[in-house]
Amino acid sequence: MDATAPGEGARPAAFADECRTAVRAAEEAGALLRARFLDAFRVDSKGQDGDVVTELDLLAEELVTRRLAERFPADRILAEEGGTAADRPGSRRTWLVDPLDGSNNVVIGLPAYVVGIALCLDDEPVVGVVHDPVAGRTWRAVHGGGAYGPSGRLRAAARPPRSGRPVLGWTQGHGVARDDPVARALKDGLEGGARRVLQLWAPLLTWSLLACGLIDGFVGYRAEEIDLPAGILLATEAGLVVRALDGSGFDARIGQPDTARSYVAGRAEVVPYLLDLVARAARPAGPEEAAAGP
Repeated sequence: MDATAPGEGARPAAFADECRTAVRAAEEAGALLRARFLDAFRVDSKGQDGDVVTELDLLAEELVTRRLAERFPADRILAEEGGTAADRPGSRRTWLVDPLDGSNNVVIGLPAYVVGIALCLDDEPVVGVVHDPVAGRTWRAVHGGGAYGPSGRLRAAARPPRSGRPVLGWTQGHGVARDDPVARALKDGLEGGARRVLQLWAPLLTWSLLACGLIDGFVGYRAEEIDLPAGILLATEAGLVVRALDGSGFDARIGQPDTARSYVAGRAEVVPYLLDLVARAARPAGPEEAAAGP
């Protein structure tokens, strides 16, 4: 089932309590992060790819997973730093928690980070919440119930073609090597066809900017699973289109290999241009091929 197809039994009213609980937990964790942002805190390396985990990640994760477990004790919880915080093999419901999306930003004092929470039913996202502690903004979405931000419902209305190139977001998974030829080709291709390519080190913040219409598109290559469901749900419920890099429907189910987590996302009229950029990224493009934008 692709990212635009509703899951069986996914009804907005059925997940109202889950959404409220996730919003409260994310905002509570955000208040903790905001209060400690300028404090001294422990930073440890995570893996061999330069990623980090901070004391703040762990504190926020403990808070969020505790709130979810208290309210929904039968649910499975997968958390960024703790792995499986609560394993319920028979449960159809799985929470994914990214307590601090943008840890590397926090370490260097850059105030660009969010808290992300998603609920999946039978591996498909049905609730997504993103909270930005810096600006005090919260975005939320329920499958079939729309996406909402600080100013109300998010709707990706079609726009007339712009004179100029789009502003795009880019992300790649932590496991992607620095010299990965596909990643390098994709980034070069996007740079050649965009007005600006943002790499925020906080994918959920990028998804939120896309859902609000503040950027035009988002391309991910072997993206991390923990924050993808909430971002995908925000985008699709706001009326945006998400496709695999070959243009086929994007499968938003969790539990798949990272090779299945590459995508382009944007408004319907922008996505063909993004897919064309991606298709041309594997071959050299002459000046005459530099597109003027969608």
